Amino acid sequence: MTDDNQRRQKRQQKRATQQLAGALSQPTEGFQIEEIIVVEGKDDTRRLQEVLPVDTIETIGSAINDEILEQIQHAQETRGVIVFTDPDFSGEKIRKTIMEVVPDAKHAFLSRKQAVPGNNRGSLGVEHASDEAILEALKKVVTPLTAAEVAAADEPKIARQTLMQYGLIAGAGSKLRREKLGDYLRIGYTNSKQLEKRLAMFRITEAELADAMGQVLADLDNEE
Repeated sequence: MTDDNQRRQKRQQKRATQQLAGALSQPTEGFQIEEIIVVEGKDDTRRLQEVLPVDTIETIGSAINDEILEQIQHAQETRGVIVFTDPDFSGEKIRKTIMEVVPDAKHAFLSRKQAVPGNNRGSLGVEHASDEAILEALKKVVTPLTAAEVAAADEPKIARQTLMQYGLIAGAGSKLRREKLGDYLRIGYTNSKQLEKRLAMFRITEAELADAMGQVLADLDNEE
């Protein structure tokens, strides 16, 4: 190989390296998190800090003690809070506990599919999510309405009858439909009693519900 060819190859390799570095850094460019993120454990903290420079509060499991709840309250008052828990039963239990104490906290959600371990073994978790999934979740945080705000809201609420027509309440397959719906709407999993309230809290309209259910039913058809 001639000297000219070697120099040309080095320039091409350098350019490719720069392009790759730019592609990897672009998702976080100009994106910062001011709030403190509430996660379940140290593995979640480590994973988030691989993606963004963030501060966290760890709940250390689903049974949050009063001291940690006080930390979350103080964090909300000073910097704001984003609740980012695993998309499973324990994660939902933590969300509900925090929502009762800090109703104006923001929430970030992963779908169950995004939180599956790489080897498909073990429990769902934020620590298993890709950089892209984590960034998407944190860019799409939502703040639910409080119970008082829901009661005072002018928007029409989605009727329970509508939810029954979609097969989301009672009947075969209703749990799976609710799981998938929670993923698409980014409201987390709810049981049949909680669904109506959760839709109102996150300001989901009938049009948004219809669109999400179209995707849910299409997914279920493809899985058969």
